[in-house]
Amino acid sequence: MPSRDSDSITGIRIPETHWYQSFAAAGLHDPAIHGELSHWLRLQGSLTRALQLRCQHSFRVRILSEGFARPSQEESRTLGLPPRRRAWIREVCLLGDDTPWVLARTVIPMATLAGRGRRLRHLGRQPLGAYLFSNSHWHRGIFETGLCQRETPDQPRAARRSQFFSGDRSLLVGEYFLPHGKFYDEE
Repeated sequence: MPSRDSDSITGIRIPETHWYQSFAAAGLHDPAIHGELSHWLRLQGSLTRALQLRCQHSFRVRILSEGFARPSQEESRTLGLPPRRRAWIREVCLLGDDTPWVLARTVIPMATLAGRGRRLRHLGRQPLGAYLFSNSHWHRGIFETGLCQRETPDQPRAARRSQFFSGDRSLLVGEYFLPHGKFYDEE
């Protein structure tokens, strides 16, 4: 069953997103991502750590929801999961200086939650990136760039995602850049 923080963000949700296998391919559909945002979409290290360094005062993880649910068909296909298979899904907002900067959605298949993977269900407000980048068993796959189909101006315009692998186990992390984070040249 999903759980929510008592002070959860209302009104901001992850929009439908079209994923491209490369930054260049996404840029052909929306040249605006070649501006300030390009740094963030192609950042190789921990996004969490880069955002923490950008903060003047504080960095927080706000849990929006987490629990067992069905991934989208597209997420299941990306992870190689059978249709309608449930996974642990965690959605959080990364706040810099008390401003929502990034929405993140993680899809963790059931097989990944076994053994050492049990820890992934109990991160609480610890950033997933802090766990993954401090654990030498995990490595990141290639980035995909997403262009979001915004319905409101407070939703993200672009995103990135990648799979992380540990042996035959994997998980999918999507990071959606919000306008209030000042990632976009015109906003």
